[in-house]
Amino acid sequence: MVAERESVIGGGAIGTACALDLTVDAHVHTGFSAGRDAVGVVVSAADRAGLTALTFADQAGPDTTWLTAYADAVRRARHRTEMTLRVAVEVEVVRPDGWLALPPDLTQLDALSVAISALPLGDELLDVRSVRARLAAGETTVERVAEDLVTATVRGLERASRYVPTQLARPLVLLTQAGVDDAAVSPSLIGELAAACRATGTVVEISEAWRSPSPRLVAMLRDAGVTLVPASDARYAAEVGGWQYLRRV
Repeated sequence: MVAERESVIGGGAIGTACALDLTVDAHVHTGFSAGRDAVGVVVSAADRAGLTALTFADQAGPDTTWLTAYADAVRRARHRTEMTLRVAVEVEVVRPDGWLALPPDLTQLDALSVAISALPLGDELLDVRSVRARLAAGETTVERVAEDLVTATVRGLERASRYVPTQLARPLVLLTQAGVDDAAVSPSLIGELAAACRATGTVVEISEAWRSPSPRLVAMLRDAGVTLVPASDARYAAEVGGWQYLRRV
């Protein structure tokens, strides 16, 4: 049985507030990469959850060899459901100038989901532990980390949007993982991020799995006219379209 359409208040067109459609899941994984289940199994679970649209966003990079098989699996699944199914991949920003670890072929993609799991700084990629260590040693400040993270994110979105439509995955979650309250991100920095999202047509994922972005950041992006979309970031089919954090946000 198809579930009744649900919604919560979220971001929409510039200057407006509209319902965030909880029958859409903008970021799920499969067994091709970070997930555990086949495309067909995920689609069946999404159907049972009453979803109307699903974006597959498995993690990919320069060494990815399964992109054609992945896209073919999604295309085959379109014949077995009335849901809208989109082919995307999650890619990492790996340099301060926004350089992305892109797979070799983007022609089969409907979208790129841009993420930062390690802070690009000079020629280094600082993981969460390294960021914490530098903060603890006084080698940097939370304000500088926030500035570097937002700058790399903005440049990554600008670069990604040259190729296909873009989504921003779990924005600024690196700060939370490093033990930094996102209050360290000034309104001006959030304004820069919002402006980049609007200029590039980027939609921002509200991630159920990562509890990101924070309610504060969700509200500020919404008020700045950024489009927000629900994203389970599900690794297992049973997690697709399951919303708890989004309702609280």
